[in-house]
Amino acid sequence: MSDPFAGRTVSLTPGKRVLFLTKDPDLIRRQLSGELDLRMDDVRAEDLLDDINTDAMTPAWVCFDWDPAVIAKNAYAGLIVDGKRLFPERALMDGNFEVIVSGLRKGVGSSRETAAQCEKWSGIRIAIAASFAPIHARNNLNLGTLMGDHAMLSRLQRGEQVPLAEFAQGYDDITKLVIACGGLFPFSKQLAEGRVKLPKVDTPPRPMTLAEKILASKLVDPSVKHVKPGDPVVVRVDGGYSHEFTTAQVHAFLEEEHGKSYAVKNPQKFAVFEDHLIYADSVVRMRPFMGKIETLRTMQRQFQTHTGVLSFAAKDGISPGICHQVARERIVDPGDFIQATDSHTCMGGCNNALTWGVGATEYAGLVHAGFTIVEVPESIRFELRGKLRPGVTAKDVMLFILANHARREETLNRVMEFGGPGLATLSMDERGTLTNMATECTARSGICEADEATFRWIAERRKGADVASLRKLAVSPDAGATYHGGVHVIDLASIEPMVAHPGNPDKGIPSDPTNGALIREIGDVRIDIAYGGSCTAGKEDDLDMYASVMRDALDAGRRVAPHVRFFIQFGSESVAAYAKSRGYLEVFEKTGVTVIPPGCGACIGCGPGVSDTADQVTVSAINRNYKGRSGPGMLWLASPLTVAASAVAGKISAFAPGMFREPVRA
Repeated sequence: MSDPFAGRTVSLTPGKRVLFLTKDPDLIRRQLSGELDLRMDDVRAEDLLDDINTDAMTPAWVCFDWDPAVIAKNAYAGLIVDGKRLFPERALMDGNFEVIVSGLRKGVGSSRETAAQCEKWSGIRIAIAASFAPIHARNNLNLGTLMGDHAMLSRLQRGEQVPLAEFAQGYDDITKLVIACGGLFPFSKQLAEGRVKLPKVDTPPRPMTLAEKILASKLVDPSVKHVKPGDPVVVRVDGGYSHEFTTAQVHAFLEEEHGKSYAVKNPQKFAVFEDHLIYADSVVRMRPFMGKIETLRTMQRQFQTHTGVLSFAAKDGISPGICHQVARERIVDPGDFIQATDSHTCMGGCNNALTWGVGATEYAGLVHAGFTIVEVPESIRFELRGKLRPGVTAKDVMLFILANHARREETLNRVMEFGGPGLATLSMDERGTLTNMATECTARSGICEADEATFRWIAERRKGADVASLRKLAVSPDAGATYHGGVHVIDLASIEPMVAHPGNPDKGIPSDPTNGALIREIGDVRIDIAYGGSCTAGKEDDLDMYASVMRDALDAGRRVAPHVRFFIQFGSESVAAYAKSRGYLEVFEKTGVTVIPPGCGACIGCGPGVSDTADQVTVSAINRNYKGRSGPGMLWLASPLTVAASAVAGKISAFAPGMFREPVRA
C-alpha cells in the first residue's frame, strides 16, 4: 500500500486567522473583534488557558441542538467572565479563524462530541495545545480536525509547510490512516472499498495488564493473542449505551452515512437511557429549552424503535436511573469491553470490565459494525494497602489521586488499574467511585481487579447470573506486566477527608486531623446548597453514608441548617428501593432533606440542586465542579459524609462522630 502521507503538507490559509485562548480575557475579546492578531512566537505557553473543559466549549443547553451547524453558533458559550459570555453568539464562526490555541489538557470533562463539533463547524481545522484530554482528542480525530503542538504552530505562522505526517506522529498505524483519510467516516468508507488496509499486529507473548488482556481477548483477528500499548487493534464491543443527550446525533449520523434503512449489529447488547434531562423542567433557566429537549427524546425513541436496542425509558416521568449505575447493575460483566456516549462510562470498570466513553461519531460507527478500532492504551497501577479510617471514603481517595497524580499528568490517557489487598476492604459501590472518577483524572478508564465480592454483587442484581459463571469471566493482570505510568502504593489509612476548590476537581485539600471537622486552609465556608447524588454518589453505600450522618444529627436534635437546602437523589430504582427498605426516607424527612427520584440532574445542570446565582455556594458529592457545571454558583467537591455533615453544620465540614453534640457556633 502506498504511503497515504506522501507529498501532503499542511499550511495556513492566506487571510485566515489564529485564535489564542489566553488567560487574559481581554486579549480574547480583542481577537474576536478583529482588533488583534497574535503569533505563537510572541505568546508564552503559561499565558494560555489550561484545562478548558467541554462544558465551557458547549454547555448543556447548547447540546440541546443536535445539529452541529447550529451548535457551532454557540461555541464556547460556557466561558463566562464577570457574568457575561466571553464568546458572543457566532463569535468563533464569524471570526474567520482556522486555528485555535490553548494550554494543557484541552477538552477535559464530558465526552460530548459537541465540544469538538463547535470548533469544526466554525471553520477550525487545526487545534493546537500542550496536551489534549483523551476522549476530546479522539473526537477531534474522528471529525478530521488536525491536532498539533505550539512548536508546530510557530512553524506554520512563519510560512512553513508542515508535512501532514507530523500531525500523525505518536499515533498508532490505524489512527494515522484515520488522519490521512480526514476522519472516521471517510476512513471507514475507504476501508470498506478496499482502498486502505489494516496493519498487522505481531506482538510476541508478554505479561499483560488488565486492560491489555481484555482487549487481547476481543480481537477480531483470532491469530493475535497478545497486545502492547500503541498497538492498533480491531476489537469486538460487548455492549454499550447512549442517553437522550447523545442518541439524536447517533441516529442522525447513521442515517446520513448509511441511509434511513441502516441497521445495528447485536442490538440486544446495546441500550438507550432516559436519565440526563428527565428533570430539566425543574430548573427555571432550562424551561425555554424544553421543546428542544423533547425533540431529543423523540429522536431517541425513533432510534430505539428503528434499531431494537434495549430501552430504559422513563415511566410516568420517573427515570429508571442513571445509565452508569444501571449498567453496572444490569449490563456490565467481568471481562467485558463496553463503549458508551458518556465520559463516566468508565464507572463500569468496578465490575472488572474495560469501559470508556466515546463521541457520537465513534459510537455510531461501532454500533453499526459491532467492532471498533482501538490503540491499546498504557496503564498506571494503584496498589491499595491498609484500610480507610472511619469518616474517610473512596471519594477522598480519588480527590487525593487527582491532587497528587492527575495534576502531574501521570494518569493522562492511561487506564487506572486498582488492585492490592486494600481494594478488598472497599465495597463494590466504593470501587464504583474509584472507576467513575477516572475520567476526572483525564485517564482513558479505570478498572478494578475482581474478587468474590465482585461476583456476589453482580449475581444478586442480575437475573440468570451466578457466582461460578461470573468467576470464569474474570480477568487478572499478569505477574510482571508493564505499567508505563508506574505502580503507586496508596496507604488507605493515611488518606484524610478531602474537598476540592470550585473550578477543578484536582484542586483538592485534605482536612486537618488536629482540628476535627475543619478543612485545612479554607476556613469557614458558609454553604447554601448541599447535594448528594449523581452516578458517583447515588449508590447504596452513599445512601448509607447520608443516612448515618443525618441519624447522628437527629439523635442530637439537629437537622439541616436553616439557610441550607440539602438534596439527595437516588442513582437507580434499586437504590431507591434499598433506601426505603432501610427506613432512610423517614430520617431524611425528619431532618429536612429533599429527596429526588432516580436519574441524573444537578450534575449536568438539569435538575433540582443546581445553584441559581453566582454568589451561591454548593458542596456536592458529584464528580466534577467546572465553572457553570451545576449552576452559576461556586461548587466544592466532597464525599457523601462531608456533604451531609456540611448540610447540618451550615458550612463545609468533614464528618466527625459526635460533632453535632458540640455547641452551635454562630
